[in-house]
Amino acid sequence: MGPACFSWDVCLFFLLINTLDVMGNVGVADADECSESTDDCHIDALCQNTPKSFKCICKTGYKGDGKHCEDMDECENDYNGGCVHDCINIPGNYRCTCYDGFMLADDGHNCLDVDECLDNNGGCQQICVNTMGSYECQCKDGFFLSDNQHTCIHRSDDGMNCMNKDHGCAHICRETPKGGVACECRPGFELAENQHDCKLTCNYGNGGCQHTCDDTDVGPVCGCHQKYALHSDSKTCIEKDEAAIESSEFNSTSVADVDKRVKRRLLMETCAVNNGGCDRTCKDTATGVRCSCPVGFTLQPDGKTCKDIDECLENNGGCDHFCRNTVGSFECSCQKGHKLLTNERTCQDIDECSFERTCDHICINYPGSFECVCHKGYSLYGLTHCGDIDECSINNGSCEYGCVNTPGSYECVCPPGKKLHWNKKDCVEVVKCLPNGKPTPRAQLSCTKTGGGEACSLSCPSNALFLADSENSYTLSCGVPVQPGKVPVKRNVTTSSSSSLQTCTEMLAQPVKQKARFKIKDAKCHLRPRNKEKHRDMGKQGLQAAGQFPCTDDCQVTFVNLKCDSSKKRRRGRKSPSKEVSHITAEFEMEMKEEEASESCNVDCVREKTKQRLQNAMRTLRKSISKQQFYIQFSGTAYEVAQRAVRQTEGDETCSIGQVLTDGKCVSCSVGTFYSGEQEQCVICPPGTYQDREGQLSCEPCPSTEGQGIAGAKNVSECGGQCPAGQFSADGFRPCQPCPLGSFQPEPGRVLCFSCGGGLMTKHTGSTSFRDCEAKVHCALGHYYNATTHRCIRCPSGTYQSESGQNYCITCPGNTTTDFDGANNVSHCKNQLCGGELGDLMGYIESPNYPGDYPSNVNCVWTINPPNKRRILIVVPEIFLPIEDECGDVLVMRKSAQPTSITTYETCQTYERPIAFTSRSRKLWIQFKSNEGNSGKGFQVPYVTYDEDYQQLIEDIVRDGRLYASENHQEILKDKKLIKALFDVLAHPHNYFKYTVQESKEMFPRSFIKLLRSKVSRFLRPYK
Repeated sequence: MGPACFSWDVCLFFLLINTLDVMGNVGVADADECSESTDDCHIDALCQNTPKSFKCICKTGYKGDGKHCEDMDECENDYNGGCVHDCINIPGNYRCTCYDGFMLADDGHNCLDVDECLDNNGGCQQICVNTMGSYECQCKDGFFLSDNQHTCIHRSDDGMNCMNKDHGCAHICRETPKGGVACECRPGFELAENQHDCKLTCNYGNGGCQHTCDDTDVGPVCGCHQKYALHSDSKTCIEKDEAAIESSEFNSTSVADVDKRVKRRLLMETCAVNNGGCDRTCKDTATGVRCSCPVGFTLQPDGKTCKDIDECLENNGGCDHFCRNTVGSFECSCQKGHKLLTNERTCQDIDECSFERTCDHICINYPGSFECVCHKGYSLYGLTHCGDIDECSINNGSCEYGCVNTPGSYECVCPPGKKLHWNKKDCVEVVKCLPNGKPTPRAQLSCTKTGGGEACSLSCPSNALFLADSENSYTLSCGVPVQPGKVPVKRNVTTSSSSSLQTCTEMLAQPVKQKARFKIKDAKCHLRPRNKEKHRDMGKQGLQAAGQFPCTDDCQVTFVNLKCDSSKKRRRGRKSPSKEVSHITAEFEMEMKEEEASESCNVDCVREKTKQRLQNAMRTLRKSISKQQFYIQFSGTAYEVAQRAVRQTEGDETCSIGQVLTDGKCVSCSVGTFYSGEQEQCVICPPGTYQDREGQLSCEPCPSTEGQGIAGAKNVSECGGQCPAGQFSADGFRPCQPCPLGSFQPEPGRVLCFSCGGGLMTKHTGSTSFRDCEAKVHCALGHYYNATTHRCIRCPSGTYQSESGQNYCITCPGNTTTDFDGANNVSHCKNQLCGGELGDLMGYIESPNYPGDYPSNVNCVWTINPPNKRRILIVVPEIFLPIEDECGDVLVMRKSAQPTSITTYETCQTYERPIAFTSRSRKLWIQFKSNEGNSGKGFQVPYVTYDEDYQQLIEDIVRDGRLYASENHQEILKDKKLIKALFDVLAHPHNYFKYTVQESKEMFPRSFIKLLRSKVSRFLRPYK
C-alpha cells in the first residue's frame, strides 16, 4: 500500500472518511432498481438486485453482458442443436422439425418414420406398403398402378402397349407416336440406364434414410446424427451405447473405479463431453453446464431431462375447437362444417351457401351446417334439389272435378256451365247474383259526350289484377272470363241440400267478345291518379250529359283485359328527339241479357244488338283514348291509363303505381293492403275485404255474407265465417252442417264432402280424413287403400306415401322417380339425369341426384374434349361407392369407349381421401354405371384444362405424396372455393396476378405454398 499512499496520514484520512460514510448509511434501506424499473438491463436480460446495486444476466438462449444481449443460434454448430433433421432457430430458443414422412420423437430431436398406411390405407385403393419416410401403393394381381400412384386399373392382355401387363415400365408408361412405349418415374426417382427401371434418390422419402441422406452413383447412402449409430439395415439410426463407449476408454469395471469416473466427470463436466448430460441444449457457464429445452418442452427437476409440454391442458392450446397434443407441439382441428384458418388456431364456419350450386332455391347457412329450402309448391329431394310438387296426385288436389298441375302450383277446373268457387276447389253454378240474392258486382263501362268530346271510365269493383310488366308496360284485368272447358270425371261428393243457391239460379249466356287496339301519341304507359279538380269538373259534365251515349245505362262487362305498352319512335330529322308512343290492347266480354228476347227479336237478335252496342262503345272508347280521356276506377280512385312525359326534377324519386318508397327503394304494397292513388300510400284492406297479391290497387270483397273478417286479410280464409273441416254449406260459410256418415272433408270453407267410396262408412258424422272411414284393412307406409277391391296396394314406381291409412300415393317431385315400388319417403325419389357442366376450360361431372344417393341401374357417359394444346387435370375430392356389391358400381375414365383404350382412373369403392391426377390421354371418355344393388352418395368431380407447356410441372405436383399427406392439404382439395381459385389460375395463368401475396397466405397454409413454390422454382430453373 506504500506506493499507493504518499503518507500514512493521508491514508488514514481516506480510511476514516470511508468508515464514516459507511456508518452514516447504517439503517438506510437499499434501493431495488429491478422492481422500480430504474435498471438499464437489456429487454432480453434478467435484472438481479444486489446490495447498493443490481446485476444484468442475459436470458437463457441469449448471450452478452446483460446490458446488451443477442439471440444465440443453437442451430449454428456441428451438433445442429441436437436435431437429426431440421433445426429452426427462434428468439431465445429453437425447434426441431422433421422431413415429410417423419414425426418428432418424444425427445424432441430424433425423427421417426410415420406409417402412412395406418391413415385410410395411405389413400391406396388396394395395397399400402410403408417405407422409411414414405409409402408405396401396390395393386393386386390383374391390376396395375395408375399414374396417380394410388388407384389401380385392370390389366389387359391385349390392346395398346401401356395397357398390356407386360409393358415393362417400373413406374409410369407412356405411348409413343410410333406405337412403342416410353417409361417415366415418379417424383424423387430417376430413370435407370435401361430406360425401364427407376432409381431412388434422396428427394423421395429422404432416400429411405432415417437421418441423413447423400446421393451417390450407387444410390442413396444413409448417415446418422453424432449421438446415433447406423443400424445394420443401413437405413435406421440407434443411440450409441454409452456404456460401450466408456468401456473402450477405461478397462476397469469395479464399483470403486466407477465412482472415481463419476467424480472425475463432475469435476470436468463440460458441454463438449456427452452434451454435458443435457437432454437438449447445453451451455458452459462459470458454475458448470446449464441445460435448456426447446419450445414445447420443460426442464425437469434433475436439470438435465426435458419433458414434453401438453399445451392442450392450458386454454385448449388456443384452439377454437379441438386440440391434440404432439411431441414438442400440438395441432388444432375443427368440428365438421368448419375450416381451420391459416393461423392454425381459429376455426371458421364454412358458408356453404356461398358456393355455386349448393341449393336449387334457397340456402340457409348455420354454424357448421346449412339447409336447403324450396319455394312454395316445390319439394326437396336429393338433399339440395327442388322439384315441382304434383298436388293433383295428393287426393286430386282436393278439387271437386278436375285438377291440372302447373310449375309450383296447380289449378282446379270445372265443366262448362260451372265456375270455380272462391275456395278455388269446388265448382258452382254460373249465376248472375251472389248467394244472398244481391247482384254480383261487375265491371262498369260508362262513356259521356261533352262539348263534342268523349270521356270513358271503367270501374272495377272486384276480381281486379294489376301487373307492372316493366317500367314502360303493364297489364290490367277486371272480372273473370267465361271459357268453355273440358268435362273431367266427377268425384264422389256430397253436396248441400240447402236451397240458398236456388234463389238466384238464372244461368249466364255465352258473352259477346270484342278485341281492339288503340294508339296514344306522346304518352307513356303509366297509371297515375287523375287530377282531382279535373275529375270534379268532368263529373258534373258527365251528370249533365248522361243518356247522350248509348251505353250509359248499366253497360256491364263481365271481363276486361288491358295491356299498355310504350315504345319510342324516332322522328324525321337527325336531331329530332324520340317520340313516345303507347299502344293499348283491350279485350272485352259483355253480358248478353237473354230476358230481352221476344217474339219480334229472338236470342240471336239480342246477341246481335249486344254486339252492335259493344262495337259502338269501342268506337267511342277509341276517341276518348286518343284524347287521353279514358280512366279506370279502383277503390274510388280514377287513374289515367297513360300520361304525357313530364320532366322529372333532380332527386325526385318516383315509383310505379302499386309501390311506395321505403328506405330509398321502391317496394310493392304487401298482401293484405292496396295502393291508394289519392293517399299515395299502402292502405290496409278494411274488414270484409282481402288481398292475396302484392302491388294491387284495390281489395277484393269477401264472399262471406256475414260481413265478418279482420282488417288486412291476406286471403279468403281470413275473411271469417267459414265452415270448419268436417263441415260444409251451400257457399262454404255458416250456417254449416256436418259431413254425413260415409263422407269426410279435410279443409275449411267447402261446399261438399268427399265420399269414402266402396260403401265404406265413417265412425261418426263430421269426419275430417279418409282415416275416419272404416276401411277393412289399415294400410302401412308405402301403400294406399283401394276402395273397390278393399285391399292395400303398393305405391307404384315413381310415387310414395309417407303416411299410413291413406287412399292415394304422391307422385315424386319434378322429374324424379323411385328405384322400386312401395316407397314410403320423398327421399326415395331420385333424379335419373347424369349431372355436370362440361366446358372447354373448366367443368365438373356428378352422379345423378348428387349429393343424394344415386339411383340404381344408372349408365352415365361424359366426354371431355379440350381445345388444342391443352391437357386435363382432374380432382376427385371424395367418392362414395358401396363395396358390398362386388364392384357393381364403377367409375372409369379412359381415352375412348373401347375397354382396351388407355385408362386414366378406375374405382368401384368409397374413397374419402382426395386425389388429383392428369389424364393419360388428350381427351377423356368417362362412364359411371350402377347396378340394382346398394346405392351411395356418389361423387362430384371438377376438372380444368391447362396449357400443355405446364405438363411437367402439373404432374410433378399431383404425383407428390406431400400433396395428400397433410390434413390441411387434403382440405384444400375438398374446399370448393380454393379449388376454384387454383383452377382459375391454371385455366388463365394471367389471373395469378389477381391474387395478392397476402390473399394467398390467407387462403392456403404455409406448407402448401412452400410445396408449390419449390415445384415452380424447379420447373422454371432451366429458363433462368
